Amino acid sequence: MPRYAQLVIGPAGSGKSTYCSTMVQHSESLNRSVQVVNLDPAAEHFDYPVMADIRELIQVDDVMEDDSLRFGPNGGLVFCMEYFANNFDWLAEALGHTDDDYIFFDCPGQIELYTHLPVMKQLVDQLQQWEFRVCGVFLVDSQFMVESFKFISGVMAALSAMISLEIPQVNIMTKMDLLSPKAKKEIEKYLDPDMYSMMEDSSDSIKSKRFKKLTQAICGIIDDYSMVRFLPFDRTDEEGINIVLQHIDFSIQYGEDLEFKEPKDLDEEELNYDEIFQGKSEC
Repeated sequence: MPRYAQLVIGPAGSGKSTYCSTMVQHSESLNRSVQVVNLDPAAEHFDYPVMADIRELIQVDDVMEDDSLRFGPNGGLVFCMEYFANNFDWLAEALGHTDDDYIFFDCPGQIELYTHLPVMKQLVDQLQQWEFRVCGVFLVDSQFMVESFKFISGVMAALSAMISLEIPQVNIMTKMDLLSPKAKKEIEKYLDPDMYSMMEDSSDSIKSKRFKKLTQAICGIIDDYSMVRFLPFDRTDEEGINIVLQHIDFSIQYGEDLEFKEPKDLDEEELNYDEIFQGKSEC
């Protein structure tokens, strides 16, 4: 049977660990068994149990303190992820092999890992060799997406990750619960945006004609091909969380290969229905 994975990615501070924690709690309420793997070697704390933690393999602080390497925070994190890519056997041992695994991979916030460095693509390829169906979950902070140019920047980052990883991707605006009622109304137009209208609304603020044409071309590609859309994520809204989970499950075809299990106990209504059905058949 296949196994399932959400690769939770996005810029630093976009709410990846909070997303994983919320999804674990929501899955527990649905009696779904899920696990989380921490792949951030610079993580300090998280409020969910992990089945594997990359800090057991390598930590950013140890790399930065190594006098022979002399890396800063960013260089140290990239080094850690490249070291991880050369030691996938550690991850294989940590994951084991259980049918119908559903695992969240809480990834680092260095955006270059998802745009032009090969580490995360190597991870995706390895997971697929292990029979995982992988979905990328790209998070952006809704608080920074209330202006059109910031939104276009976020769209381009999401599109870059989609092209680099070559897997189904669901894009999510996080921290909707932190927005004011006015900001929530404003941000609705960015969930399913009309890029041409957005350009017209912002045309007065673009002084350079050259960059105006470039921005128009980018918006045209995004709008014409419907390449990027966002789902809202409010950690206090159970129905909204379930909608996000359904979109991701659909993209990786979760549940299609599950074996049918008969209920242990039938309630009285089901028993009465069976008796009625049998009586009609005899007639």
